[in-house]
Amino acid sequence: MTLSAAERSRYQRHLTLPEVGLAGQEKLKAARVLVMGAGGLGSPSALYLAASGVGTLGLLDFDRIDLSNLQRQVLYDTAQVGRSKALTARERLQALNPDIEIIAHDVELRPGNAREIFANYDVVLDGTDRLGTRYLVNDACVLLRKPLVSAAIHRFEGQVMTYVPERGPCYRCLFPEAADGIVPNCADAGVLGVLPGVLGTIQATEAIKLILGVGEPLIGRLLTYDAMGMRFQEFRLPRREDCPACGAQPTITELREAPAACAADVRRLAPRTLQDWLTRPPADGAPLVVDVRAPREFAAGHIAGAVNIPVHDLPQRLSDLPPGVVPVFVCRSGARSLAACGIASNAGIAAPAHLEGGMLAWAAEVDPSIEVAPA
Repeated sequence: MTLSAAERSRYQRHLTLPEVGLAGQEKLKAARVLVMGAGGLGSPSALYLAASGVGTLGLLDFDRIDLSNLQRQVLYDTAQVGRSKALTARERLQALNPDIEIIAHDVELRPGNAREIFANYDVVLDGTDRLGTRYLVNDACVLLRKPLVSAAIHRFEGQVMTYVPERGPCYRCLFPEAADGIVPNCADAGVLGVLPGVLGTIQATEAIKLILGVGEPLIGRLLTYDAMGMRFQEFRLPRREDCPACGAQPTITELREAPAACAADVRRLAPRTLQDWLTRPPADGAPLVVDVRAPREFAAGHIAGAVNIPVHDLPQRLSDLPPGVVPVFVCRSGARSLAACGIASNAGIAAPAHLEGGMLAWAAEVDPSIEVAPA
């Protein structure tokens, strides 16, 4: 696809970069990218992809704009409250760049329509806030061999990873399946308004790199961001040979519905409640505090008597827990401990518990002397 004179002027700053140039800009023009979720993460990623000249940009979102969205979803304004996110975002992005095609998918993603939608795109960005949808997006990309850039946010923290077929782990390799409702969304847990801007922009960067074939994508690397400490960290993670989606003998060969929500099965403990549990155990047995942070974080400071099992090791180490024990999962701020509850629940452990707000809340309300290391 050749560029018009107007396009050459619009993308002049790209054309001067040797890593992009005319050939790279033509690749962007020919590319087709699907943004899953036109919310906090989708807003910045879609804006920058449109501005960068991605020729076909798809937006899938079945939600309507709510006033509470405007604290972080910068695609919209107050006058648009109540309107379709996908259709409204299309108008905004088309106004930003009339030279590209914007396709609004104002539908709910389901196993029955995922293949048909995804087949029309080269790269998928996932910014959804439902865990079941994340697994569905992952499975569709694995089955259709589509690169996927997945991001998630929680309170003051975020993470992003990139999956490319045959080159690294998929989302299921990193996070074994948990029931929807185990990990809280923005409405339940809150989120710093600028946080999705950071992660969504990283997603757009990854997509552009994949299209151009430049740089080093986040393949086999989970990038985490702590806004409070202003720190990025990277965790290298291998592909799991036993992964049900991308492993050597996959068991997921067709798209399926997400597991039913079971958030009610998770006991959410305030710091003072956990303190009472530890000093006066409940009738169903003394709790065991399972700290699912990295060993470095655990060593810096932890609750007395806690055992350290990092969340990524938990599926293989659940047998380490004594029979009949009541596990209380703990992490820095609550995101990893909720994921641990999902893993435990999926393995048949009844009503696992987690510390709301994590060690940050524990230090603030129970033990100010304890050191909480950055993630």
